[in-house]
Amino acid sequence: MKAVICRSPGELVLEDRPAPSAPPPGWALVAVSHVGICGTDYHIFEGKHPFLAYPRIMGHEVSGTIVETGEGVELSAGEPVVINPYLSCGKCIACRHGKPNCCVRIEVLGVHRDGAMCERILVPAQNLYPANGLSLADAAAVEFLAIGAHAVRRASADPGARTLVIGAGPIGLGTAIFAGIAGLDVTLLDMSSERLAFAANELGFQTLDGSSGAVPDLVGQATGGEGFDVVFDATGNTRSVQSAFAHVAHGGTLVLVSVVKDDISFSDPEFHKREMTLIGSRNALRADFDHVTASIRNGAVPLAKLVTHRTTLAGTPRDLARWAHEKSGLIKAVIEVG
Repeated sequence: MKAVICRSPGELVLEDRPAPSAPPPGWALVAVSHVGICGTDYHIFEGKHPFLAYPRIMGHEVSGTIVETGEGVELSAGEPVVINPYLSCGKCIACRHGKPNCCVRIEVLGVHRDGAMCERILVPAQNLYPANGLSLADAAAVEFLAIGAHAVRRASADPGARTLVIGAGPIGLGTAIFAGIAGLDVTLLDMSSERLAFAANELGFQTLDGSSGAVPDLVGQATGGEGFDVVFDATGNTRSVQSAFAHVAHGGTLVLVSVVKDDISFSDPEFHKREMTLIGSRNALRADFDHVTASIRNGAVPLAKLVTHRTTLAGTPRDLARWAHEKSGLIKAVIEVG
């Protein structure tokens, strides 16, 4: 089969690889249809991922069609599916408590093990969810949107809550969209006027331009000096995460959607004075995938606007390398494999 391999940082090639063998019990062989390109994939290509061994087949935002199933699998050949790329152990404390998204021994396709920038892939059947009427092109967007949907569900905010999403990249936009679906009053903050213009003009969000002045002043003006009831940080930027504490209203909640490598510090007196709630949000659960699937199907997610770039498996080495640096106009890129 054809596969795109990141041999080392900056080296991306299309190669022939042995196709997977017949699936073992509990697994299924999937013909890959579409793969979304994530910020993680760009980081792997650029050598910025701290826990990755090369060479690696990237790709964890995936849709496909079941080709063959192993013993004990209820899904059928020919069924279109969304792949949940978080492979959990099923035995650790997180898994026992119904949180396989933060499994102690989690392996993510395309990161800890080879992913789906290839023609076929073996996946545990428990990680395959029926596409439920979505096109395979739309189904490939479910995973990245589920990250934001999970973060919004973690916040448990009441409808109408004044909400700030920091970071207008794909994860931030997905978070904002699902915050809106949950009935929250959403404002997006970013340093990029281009991204903010897209959020305002194409998606209808209120925005704050962090490049135009001191962000605390902008937050104060937008909230009458009170701060936001809920703040989501989806920037992956240490300074932004640390600054986000100051944007939260008394009694409010800060949800960390993105991950940074550094230690985070904050003022404990300010934290306690506000009786803030601090929440980490990692990956997503089956309920989030199902919520996203239903929301796409009922037209609540403007996918046609979010998917701005497309390529093929053969074009991926050239295009992914280019898009890692040429970000203008880029929201979400998708590889058409099948």
